[in-house]
Amino acid sequence: MGSNPKSPALVLASTSPRRRELLARIGLVPARIAAPEIDETPLKGELPRDYVARLARGKALAVERAPDEVVLAGDTTVAVGRRILEKPADEADLRRMLALLSGRRHHVWSGVCVVGTDDRPRVRVVDTIVAFKALSAAEIDLYVECGEGMGKAGGYAIQGRAETFVRFLSGSHSNVVGLPLFETRALLTSAGIALG
Repeated sequence: MGSNPKSPALVLASTSPRRRELLARIGLVPARIAAPEIDETPLKGELPRDYVARLARGKALAVERAPDEVVLAGDTTVAVGRRILEKPADEADLRRMLALLSGRRHHVWSGVCVVGTDDRPRVRVVDTIVAFKALSAAEIDLYVECGEGMGKAGGYAIQGRAETFVRFLSGSHSNVVGLPLFETRALLTSAGIALG
């Protein structure tokens, strides 16, 4: 009887520190980090679910992979109805997003893709429903001034000050942070990554 084959090396196709922190929660440190270069512009009429699935798959396939490596990529977006809220372009755009999210429910969609040693992309899409309290103009001003929402899909970070805006959440909290851990763990396990 031979020994167990070595677990493949994990490549994270993301430079997001939040995704690295979330992977650490399940005991994983990527062997290397790669920054995928793809166009993230939504297609005309593209639904949020399809958008995150396409981007996660595209990011995973955009990264070069050695035969003994598994690539993990993810994409997260915030949507109000069919409207995709990308990262805010500037403070005015951030204010517009916060006003849109104020007092209503929205969806946080994540696509996760793992490309294993068999070259087969495996994709899962996760939807979390989040409801914000009604935000006053002063609360929006303070949040914009703190700078936390810039560079974040939908203009907020649930792991920061914006968590105080959340009056209701249904689904995966880690998904809203940027990587749904339950689905990610299942995908990685199916690709041969050893997890305790």
